[in-house]
Amino acid sequence: MRSLSGILSVAYKEALHILRDKRILILVIVLPPLLTLIFGYAFNSSAITNVPVSIQDRDMTDASQAFANSIAPKPAFKWQPRPANGPDIPDLLHEHVQGSLIIPHGWGEGLKNGKPLPLRMYVDGSDTNTGDLISGEVEQALGDFQLKSRQDMIDNLPVEVFDMGEKLPQEVRDEFSSAMEPWTLNTAILYNPQERSIDYMMPGIIGLILQLLTVTLMACTVARERESGTLYQLMVTSLRRSDIVIGKVLPYLGLSILLIAMAVAVAYFQFGTHFQRLWVLSLICFLFLCCSLGLGLLISAFCQTQTQSIQFAVFYLMPVLMLSGAFTPLEQLPPAIQMISETFPLTHFCHAFRLVNMQNAEIGFITGDLLFMLAGAVASCAGAAFLLQRIQE
Repeated sequence: MRSLSGILSVAYKEALHILRDKRILILVIVLPPLLTLIFGYAFNSSAITNVPVSIQDRDMTDASQAFANSIAPKPAFKWQPRPANGPDIPDLLHEHVQGSLIIPHGWGEGLKNGKPLPLRMYVDGSDTNTGDLISGEVEQALGDFQLKSRQDMIDNLPVEVFDMGEKLPQEVRDEFSSAMEPWTLNTAILYNPQERSIDYMMPGIIGLILQLLTVTLMACTVARERESGTLYQLMVTSLRRSDIVIGKVLPYLGLSILLIAMAVAVAYFQFGTHFQRLWVLSLICFLFLCCSLGLGLLISAFCQTQTQSIQFAVFYLMPVLMLSGAFTPLEQLPPAIQMISETFPLTHFCHAFRLVNMQNAEIGFITGDLLFMLAGAVASCAGAAFLLQRIQE
């Protein structure tokens, strides 16, 4: 009972610090839903739309006009015509476009004589993602136009050609029919049948916001006590170091649970993200919060001032943002960097959250992630208690 009373007294004292600082309190309440909205909209675009691209028809034939008309309605592009006698190499910067498609002179004639000329595509390479998507969309449009042109050619063949075809051996006719028919691929999408990118990104968004707030807020707790001169008064009381650590973590844990609820509410109502097996997700979030709060407390116990603690927190969060797999697959990273990524709690949080929420994985698939976050929480809190003991000595 004495230990519980001490923990509650420290928790009450820490809660008063939070409630008295109205600016921080308002910021903490406003930031999670606001950042969830901002990041959600930023990562919710699964396809490009209205990309400014110019088109130059140097051929001016029926075939080139037909292709230009077929590609014009595509929502991926916002077409801007270029004069047929313009320069061969476009100036994308001054034309305010991200790509330029040029239909060369003689393209239509090449389609007729069996020697088609390649189209020329100039893409702004400064944005590698958009550049690849532009090229892919144009290649798909060109393939669709080719299939349609081939079908129109077959439909307009004279009857004599079909009569001659009937005289060919059945095996040859079957092989020819197979070659002329477009080959298809039946694809079944598992786990994310609607291919919603936001469902994959949302765990990373929630985890990043939580770690950003919990680590930075918790990093100031002990440092604030040290600067105000109350830390040593707290150390000379009969409270054990573990009581102080738990008491300081409890208010922020309750506040963090509120932050999760707000972020999840925004994800559900604004972006339509559904959450499966809530009790497992709650366990994942709880362990992640304990681990993040423990890291913040460890940083705070190590630093002498609040400024130092904020700097350490920022230095820790910067690589976490890029290397945790929150927004990019870890498989794209070099093996050595992947090993570093495995030391971040956010990496295991995202992995476990996605396995449960998107793939309905059993608890055995995420046991390693849960144990890592549990060990991280225990180790960081024990480290903070050890540093507090050093302060007393």
